[in-house]
Amino acid sequence: MSSTEAPVALITGTNRGSGRAIAEDLRCRGYRVFSLNRSLAGEDRLGERRCDLADPRQIREAVGQVLEEAGRLDVCVSNAVDRVLDPIAELDEADWDRLVSINLSAAFHLIKAVLPALRAARGIFVAMGSHAGSRYFEGGAAYSATKAGLKALVETLLLEERRNGVRACLVSPGAIANLDGDESRYKMSTRSVARCVCTIIDSWPRDLVVGEIEVRPAHLAEPPITGIDRLLHV
Repeated sequence: MSSTEAPVALITGTNRGSGRAIAEDLRCRGYRVFSLNRSLAGEDRLGERRCDLADPRQIREAVGQVLEEAGRLDVCVSNAVDRVLDPIAELDEADWDRLVSINLSAAFHLIKAVLPALRAARGIFVAMGSHAGSRYFEGGAAYSATKAGLKALVETLLLEERRNGVRACLVSPGAIANLDGDESRYKMSTRSVARCVCTIIDSWPRDLVVGEIEVRPAHLAEPPITGIDRLLHV
C-alpha cells in the first residue's frame, strides 16, 4: 500500500506513554501517523507538528498542515492530557484554567478542525477519558471535572455525527503505567491500552459503534485495612 493510499491517523500527545503506544500500534497496522505534541520527541515516524493544545489557533493551524500534507484523515485520537492533583482550597486558578484548556477545550477545538475530513472519510474520533470522570477522589477536582466534561462532549458528538458517518468513542481506562520505569502489576501497560484503542479503530465491524468502553487493570492491589480487622495488624 502506498503512502497516499494508507489510512491517516492524527493523535495528540505521542511523545510518551499511551499516546506513543497508540501511534506505534497504528503504524504497525498500516496507518500513516501524524502527531500534535507540545514537546517534540524528534522521531520522523511520529509525523510531529509542534502544537500547544491550550491555544485554539495552534490547533487549527497544525491540523490544517496535516490535512494539506496527507490529503485525508480517517482517525483522530485526542490523547494529550495534563494533571494537577491539588485540593480545591490549594488549587491555583491558573492550573484549573490550563487543565480545562488542555483536557477539555482542546478536544472541542480538535473536533471542529478535523470534522469535515472525518465526514469525508466516514472516520472515527476517539477520546481518552478516565475512570476519574466518574470516580472522584480528593485532590482530583480539576482532572475529574475535565474528564467528566469530555464524556458529555464525545457522547454528544456521536449523537450528532453518526448520521454523517462519523463514529465517536470514549475510552475510559483505570490506572495505566504511563511513566517510564513503572512496571506495577496493578496498572495496565501502555501497549495493552493501545491494543484496545486500535482494535476499536481498526478491527471492529463498521456497522457497530463503540460509544464508550471502560477498561481496568486485571490485578487488584490489597485493599486498605479498616474496622476491627486493624486489630490483626497491630
